[in-house]
Amino acid sequence: MIKKEDIQQLVEYFLADTDKFIVKISVGKENKIHIYIDGDSDVSIDDCVVLSRHIESKIDRDIEDFDLNVSSSGVGEPLLHIRQFQKIISKPIEVLLKEGTKFKATLLGVEDNNIKIAREIKTKGKKSKKFSTGEAEIIALDDTKHVKEIIII
Repeated sequence: MIKKEDIQQLVEYFLADTDKFIVKISVGKENKIHIYIDGDSDVSIDDCVVLSRHIESKIDRDIEDFDLNVSSSGVGEPLLHIRQFQKIISKPIEVLLKEGTKFKATLLGVEDNNIKIAREIKTKGKKSKKFSTGEAEIIALDDTKHVKEIIII
């Protein structure tokens, strides 16, 4: 059985001295390996292919059969790594707190395990679709279920 720690070590070695980083690694039943990466700049398909080939070259298929999937962290997926937050400062996010409150906000900053945000506040009026920005506040990431970037098209 392939160990997650071994895969993580291979990926960390390969990504060292690049602007790419691990978001999540999972090794499931029957050696189904899923690796999600992100970067301070965009992650291309080529980045994923080259990493996949590197890993495949380091594991002997005659000893361990495996299924490998390397991809970038998807749009709309929860942000899991502090570096993901840093690259979307001043962009809209969705926050779901552990206690169940869900709201939209603008990410103003990130430090340690906290995010600084300004909540989106609906302008008064039943049919109003206008929003204003609230006061800046700090939320501990430990108090959130998830934070996602909102993509505006």
